[in-house]
Amino acid sequence: MKTLHTHLKASNIVALIVVFLLGTVFCHAQELGIDKNENHKPETELPPDVLWDVKAYMPEAKLIKVKAVDEDGKLHDVKALQSFGDISVLDVKCLYNDDILPIKLIIGKDDSTYALKAIKKDGTLLDVKAITDEGKQFNINGITRTGNVVSIRVSGKDGDYYKVFAISPEGHVNDVKGIKMMQSKEETIINEVPVYAHVKALTQI
Repeated sequence: MKTLHTHLKASNIVALIVVFLLGTVFCHAQELGIDKNENHKPETELPPDVLWDVKAYMPEAKLIKVKAVDEDGKLHDVKALQSFGDISVLDVKCLYNDDILPIKLIIGKDDSTYALKAIKKDGTLLDVKAITDEGKQFNINGITRTGNVVSIRVSGKDGDYYKVFAISPEGHVNDVKGIKMMQSKEETIINEVPVYAHVKALTQI
């Protein structure tokens, strides 16, 4: 498995954005339509070919699960969806009962961080958390932006931050990042929820 400490190089950001744009145009046009106030359908209409696990890397080289938590405390899977052979840019989604929900960085009252949330069709938000085997939950936020890429981190104890990854059944590892296509803070609106950035699993470089 590739090392979990590899970071995206700034020189490769432009190439990644081009790949993302092409994939968006052909596969996810309903999400990035011209009308930002339109209620959008889920980005993935067809079942994916491969589901990648989404995990957080905690101290002592320990991987813990990442789940969406509904209002009743029930946990729902968070996966990166691979529908084609190309694994460079994957959508990160919530598998909620029979629906596939978009996961985004959400604009809130605090401009310093943007919470990772799943968005239901009625605009209800599900928290996306890193959860230990003992049931302890940690918040996940977008914390810093470099160009079009937003770092997504688990907020640990004592102010520490930990990375989030997508891992394929074969052991390939992608970084989970926020992606912005616009300079404005508001990227789009989904089901009346203002979105700061899209969430993708990007090939480590």
